[in-house]
Amino acid sequence: MSNNQGMRWYDKDPILKEALELLRLSTDEQKEQAKSFMLKLQEDVAQNVIERIYEIVTQYHGKGNRWYDNDPVMLRAVEMLRQADPKTQRVAALKLLLALEKNSFND
Repeated sequence: MSNNQGMRWYDKDPILKEALELLRLSTDEQKEQAKSFMLKLQEDVAQNVIERIYEIVTQYHGKGNRWYDNDPVMLRAVEMLRQADPKTQRVAALKLLLALEKNSFND
């Protein structure tokens, strides 16, 4: 049995894991603000990755078991984060944590 069995893609980075867990537990209003915040990552992600994200959204929307699968915008935002390089993931996770803690997504 592998040690990675059952691990989610964001479990390998404690900051990313904490940011997504906090997001999962956030209010609907906070999630709405976080979606736009995270989708700004599109500027940092290549076009072919964006196309893959749309394929994933189409495949999983309303069908998956993950907490974000039933919201197409949140699914897109989380997948954007997942597809980003580790440095971008970490920076975005730190910004997301700070924004969630301050309840402010203005940056």
